[in-house]
Amino acid sequence: MFGMGASELMIILVIVLLLFGASKLPELGRSLGSGLSNFKKGLKDGDEVTPPEPPRPAVRVEEPPRARLEPPPAEPDANPKDS
Repeated sequence: MFGMGASELMIILVIVLLLFGASKLPELGRSLGSGLSNFKKGLKDGDEVTPPEPPRPAVRVEEPPRARLEPPPAEPDANPKDS
């Protein structure tokens, strides 16, 4: 298996045990197994080609007209220098 012997696999197992601890190893194995099964399921489902849905026509929604706000009437320029 990849040119590894039993002693190399034991060393890797000891390093993994030291890194994750004995209590986390079952959880790590479960998550790794479920990840692999999901990956295989995805590969199998990826082979089935489904035709794409035809594009839907765009629906235009008209907004109600907004009330126009008139600007306030212009006040005469009250300049005290003119008097």
